[in-house]
Amino acid sequence: MPERPYTYYDFTLSLCPHCLERIDAKIVFQDGNVYMHKTCREHGFMRVLIATDIEYYKNIRNYNKPSEVPLKFNTSTHYGCPYDCGLCADHEQHSCLTVVEITDRCNLSCPTCYAMSSPHYGRHRTLQEVERMFDLIVENEGKPDVVQISGGEPTIHPGFFAILDIAKQKPIKHLMVNTNGIRIAKDLEFTRKLATYMPDFEIYLQFDSFRPEVLMQMRGQDLTDTRLRALEHLNEVNLSTTLVVTLQQGLNDDEIGEIIDFALKQRCVRGVTFQPTQIAGRLENFDPATDRITMTDVRRKILEQSPIFQENDLIPVPCNPDALVMGYALKLAGEVFPMTRYVDPAHLLNNSRNTIVYEQDAALHEHMISIFSTGISVDRVQENINDLMCCLPQIEAPGLNYDNLFRIIIMRFIDGYDFDVRAIKKSCVHIVHKDGRIIPFETMNLLYRDDKESRLRELKQPSTFGL
Repeated sequence: MPERPYTYYDFTLSLCPHCLERIDAKIVFQDGNVYMHKTCREHGFMRVLIATDIEYYKNIRNYNKPSEVPLKFNTSTHYGCPYDCGLCADHEQHSCLTVVEITDRCNLSCPTCYAMSSPHYGRHRTLQEVERMFDLIVENEGKPDVVQISGGEPTIHPGFFAILDIAKQKPIKHLMVNTNGIRIAKDLEFTRKLATYMPDFEIYLQFDSFRPEVLMQMRGQDLTDTRLRALEHLNEVNLSTTLVVTLQQGLNDDEIGEIIDFALKQRCVRGVTFQPTQIAGRLENFDPATDRITMTDVRRKILEQSPIFQENDLIPVPCNPDALVMGYALKLAGEVFPMTRYVDPAHLLNNSRNTIVYEQDAALHEHMISIFSTGISVDRVQENINDLMCCLPQIEAPGLNYDNLFRIIIMRFIDGYDFDVRAIKKSCVHIVHKDGRIIPFETMNLLYRDDKESRLRELKQPSTFGL
């Protein structure tokens, strides 16, 4: 009997990336890769590459654990995922990180921008609106793990510091500001004032490339000097910073190792987050056929370009293993020691919380730090480290803290091409909609942002569902 040219692995529901109608899809293994096969009645058959590492893709399922749901749900389940977002009662994960967009406006008009922000688009939220957004998060989460203030560009909001003051009054465990760094670079006093909001405060700094031509293509300006000056100011006050790198295939994916190496040398930098470009919003210089990069591509390139990390250092995050990869290292005495390889996966699955940033999990945080503390058995450390770091037990390391931790995160935002309802149900990065709903980042940008809801209303018509 003839055989299929692939191995069938799984079935899911997806979307047509063109009309956003929900369609059946199957996951197959072929030629060493993982593909999604799906057919839209209007746009025909599509084969979408979703992973380039079959074994890692299969291993994702081993990191599944019982979901942590919010204290309340905000919308009912009627049409089915992803047409009921808000969060609906069928969603399987609370908000590990919630984004509050305090303005639509930006001081850039980036060719790559999921929110389509610009200097003349939209408006600033009022303080009352922003506080209501914070309160909605607290109602859902109790004590939210991470809240990220974003936009547009949040630092141009005329009430920016008043908003930080409001946020600090709420029971938020960790507060971030997502920024392109322009104001930080221009104004040292502004940066010093930001530093007064520590601890539990962090800058999420856009940092896509060292090459001017890449920045021109992605951001519309050569921001090289701006980024370096921003980091100079952030280093001066030692304000905790994560570098966030938007990645595109063949554009800046060859700089991954260089960015990690650079980040490790910065006093203020606590980690790097790599985000494959989501096909949503404004994408002026992007071809989905050639420029998409998968999560497993990014993971492989980290391993190829950074000698620090090995296979078992970059593992799925249980809150949403299809979309998140994490790795931790310890910066100590001018050296870098990977840590994730020493964390038993059972500890992640049985003893840790479902959270995107594991330093917010006190039990796991202490577990990782203890691996390299002088109080642990030298024999056990020696057994783990073997020949690679055999000198480590002799290092005196009292008072280890957050400054010593360095994290790598790959954060994949699923779009209409690789949409998988199974994974979307565990999305844990959410945005507070201006009308009060709390919506997964992925579906917000596909279906719920501004005029896109008109298409969503069409998709909810009875004819779409065969009613």
